Amino acid sequence: MAKEKILVVDDEEDILELLKFNLSREGYQVSCAASGEEALTQVRSKAPDLMVLDLMLPGIDGLEVAKSLKQDPETKNIPIVMLTAKGEEADIVTGLELGADDYITKPFSPRILVARVKAVLRRKTKELPDETSVLRVHDLEIHPGRHEVLVNGKPIPLTFTEFGILSYLVRRPGWVFTRSQIVDAVRGQDYFVTDRSVDVQIAGLRKKLGPAGRYIETVRGIGYRLKA
Repeated sequence: MAKEKILVVDDEEDILELLKFNLSREGYQVSCAASGEEALTQVRSKAPDLMVLDLMLPGIDGLEVAKSLKQDPETKNIPIVMLTAKGEEADIVTGLELGADDYITKPFSPRILVARVKAVLRRKTKELPDETSVLRVHDLEIHPGRHEVLVNGKPIPLTFTEFGILSYLVRRPGWVFTRSQIVDAVRGQDYFVTDRSVDVQIAGLRKKLGPAGRYIETVRGIGYRLKA
């Protein structure tokens, strides 16, 4: 069975060839684009299962490409792995807030990039639990429908917002979420939630969860994740 289709977007021909070789060797169907305009044309002609996207492109840059795709209902669910020489924290945060699923800086290891691509595709194909499913990770047990959290079988009282944040993190163990992404996930539940107050909510969560609070990890300069 043919593997997933991957679109690699980079204006450096040697990088395109390197990535095409390594990804094709893993069985993926790989196509290439050397500009943002070409990438958008290809995506709208035949949507890939994942895009490896350079940010520094001639014409339409990678951030604009990502923004365009995420704003379109037809393409918003295409996973994006950003690959770029721009490795500052601000660049990483911007990319993640636009909806990137991972962010790799140049120079990079082709083996690591392939592993990251595989991980993103695995996450894509794994269905999220519905509201009737019990979420279990580490010592935590979450019942979305009953709005109940147990730690080692003991119920933990959480506010509506704390419950929303914890549920959001638990559904994607190992994923890093920015404060803005967390706000968006719980917006409408508690209008007092802001980027800054996310830190307060996380602190409260950790305290209430006791020893299990250590599973909520701070990723400096970016946001939070639940330990995988």
